[in-house]
Amino acid sequence: MNSPVSAPEELWLRSRFAEPRTIGPVTSGDGHLWRSDREILPAAVLVPVVRRENGLTVLFTRRTAHLNDHAGQISFPGGRSEPGDAGAAETALREAAEEIGLAAERVEVLGELPTYVTVTGYRVTPVVGLVTPPLELRPDDFEVAEVFEVPLEFLLDPVNHQRNSVVHEGRERRYYAIPYRQYYIWGATAGMLMNLHSFLKG
Repeated sequence: MNSPVSAPEELWLRSRFAEPRTIGPVTSGDGHLWRSDREILPAAVLVPVVRRENGLTVLFTRRTAHLNDHAGQISFPGGRSEPGDAGAAETALREAAEEIGLAAERVEVLGELPTYVTVTGYRVTPVVGLVTPPLELRPDDFEVAEVFEVPLEFLLDPVNHQRNSVVHEGRERRYYAIPYRQYYIWGATAGMLMNLHSFLKG
């Protein structure tokens, strides 16, 4: 695939996944603290890094307001693993195709990040993929209210990283957040981005 972005940025990203990496995660999630009485199920999300002329971006979805889990929140396309899935990458690509119509042939899988346990009871494997435009997306209106992109450079800048807390079921829960314009990226999605930052910058 021909790259429409600057070669140095893409080469740097590829090199980080090509090198042997032993850096541990910044966070593994805290879902086990609230879901000790139920099984933690496998799931995967796609972290879509899009090749744009002005630099690499990361694609996100904003979930619709009526969903039972994470209504209205910012997330990556993804979902629970199915018995027929060969691995996390297949789950992530299948779910991305179902949720936003992202064709698998547009995605080059670079690698995986450490798993993250969510409060909804999933052990999520983030799969990082390099996405080549043009994108002919068809978001699922039931699940996805909006699709948008954020510059990768912004997400990797520590100046934009926040560590906040909230009281959840009588206990303090600390979480990461990366606000961008009108979007408040927080919780599991921000936690996975912190692990991406650690992986790429460590």
